[in-house]
Amino acid sequence: MRKLLGFLHEIGTIMYVGGILSHIVIGALFAHSDPETTITVYIYKLQSAYILILPGLGVKIVTDLVLWFGYGERAWWMRIKLACTAFLTVNAFVFLVPMMPELLALAEASVPEGHLSDAFLALEGREQLVGMSNVIPLVTEMIMGAFRPKISAAERA
Repeated sequence: MRKLLGFLHEIGTIMYVGGILSHIVIGALFAHSDPETTITVYIYKLQSAYILILPGLGVKIVTDLVLWFGYGERAWWMRIKLACTAFLTVNAFVFLVPMMPELLALAEASVPEGHLSDAFLALEGREQLVGMSNVIPLVTEMIMGAFRPKISAAERA
C-alpha cells in the first residue's frame, strides 16, 4: 500500500509541477503580447490550473495526509514537507487561482484599447510575485519527499 501511495504522490507531483512549469513557459513566450493573445494565454493557464495543478496538489495532499494519519509518519522531513505543502496550498487556492479569471477578464476588457491595461499589468505583476514565492517551498517539499533526510539527532541515531 505504501508503494501505491508513493506512486500516486509522484503522479500528483508530475501534474502539479508540470502545470506550473507550463505556466512559466507560456508566460515567458507570450509576455507583453496583444490582448487577444493574452486572452488565449490566460484561458490556457486557467484550464491547466483546473486540470493539472489543483488535482495534482490534491493528490499530493491526500497521500501526505494518509502517510501522516494512516501510517504515523512523524519524521521531521514529513513535518517540513507538510508545512511547505500548506504554504503552496494557500498560495494556490487563496491567491493564484482566483487571480486567473480576473486576469482573463482584464485582458478581455483591454481588447478595444489594443493594449493591456495598467490594471492587468499590475495584477499580472502581483501574480508573478506570488508565483515566485512558491519556488523555495516547492523545491524544499520535493527534496523532503524524495530524499527523506534524517534531520533530528534521534532520527540519525
